[in-house]
Amino acid sequence: MSYASRKDDHVRLAVAQHRESITGQRPAPFDHVAFVHHAMRGTADHAVSLATEVGGTTWSVPLYINAMTGGSARTGAVNQGLAIAARETGVAIASGSMSAYLADSSVAATYRVLRAENPEGYVIANINANTTPEMAARAVELVRADALQVHVNAIQEIVMPEGDRDFSAWPGNIARLVETLDVPVIVKEVGFGISADTVTQLAGLGVRIVDVSGNGGTNFALIENARRPGADFGQLADWGLSTPACLVDGAEAALAQGVTLLASGGVRTPLDVVRGLALGARAVGVSGHFLSILETAGVDALIATIDTWIIQIRQLMTLLGAETVRALADTDVLLTGELAETCRLRGIDPAIYARRSR
Repeated sequence: MSYASRKDDHVRLAVAQHRESITGQRPAPFDHVAFVHHAMRGTADHAVSLATEVGGTTWSVPLYINAMTGGSARTGAVNQGLAIAARETGVAIASGSMSAYLADSSVAATYRVLRAENPEGYVIANINANTTPEMAARAVELVRADALQVHVNAIQEIVMPEGDRDFSAWPGNIARLVETLDVPVIVKEVGFGISADTVTQLAGLGVRIVDVSGNGGTNFALIENARRPGADFGQLADWGLSTPACLVDGAEAALAQGVTLLASGGVRTPLDVVRGLALGARAVGVSGHFLSILETAGVDALIATIDTWIIQIRQLMTLLGAETVRALADTDVLLTGELAETCRLRGIDPAIYARRSR
């Protein structure tokens, strides 16, 4: 199957997955994070700054459009809409995997549009962990990227009919990318989470930014299983750690190793963004929800949605008395349900989070 056909399948199945998700049937991962309400701790809206620092650069808001697609005519149009939305709202944007371009330069325009439509924005290129430094430099150059996202996706590859079956070279390849490239390297999962142990391992390879990308959002195990004859590998659908669990699990390791955590996976609302920031993320990324809006309602609707999210993130920070993104890490949060149980099994006391402001 061609790269173009696979990319079109991914978009089609991701949008269908988002539409078919049933809220309320089972609590979403971020629903296990609740703020303790302190009625007299609010601040003034004008005192709140949404600025956040990622890789030595200040982003105006702690929100970004995360990696999605590229590599076919249809996905190029998707990237154009996403880039316009990023330009109009001031959020950072990451490309989908650029493997298709590295295999066939004729699809370059489907990725280059991210920079063409967003010339002054923060654009992140995206490659897989088997990519050589020379090929990675080509991807960075194509979109004049400000950073490089390296996705690790062993679960997706295992379920993918034509996927990789050898991941042993990943650590060495990632170390070479960090050493060779002139832009920050961000390592991200694709929806199955990054543990504290992996944060420590990545730090040892020189990585200083990690997007934990936990489960609860677009599920590539389900997407790839739908592409298999007979759909016979569905048992990995619930694999991995949730995004809140990754943030809590990896917080100590990230602090000790000087690693910046980003969060994506299962982010549905501005409240989820603020929850992620309160658990230690420097910024929070959204993929499936924004893709669904773009595909069903168009780019103007996506712009309006992101603008509303930015307003509501500020309002939630005002309510919590957090005048900076980092101040959210001092707010009191209740970790409940499956998240609290994961904490206990990983040796983390969830009660600590409920009294941080003291």
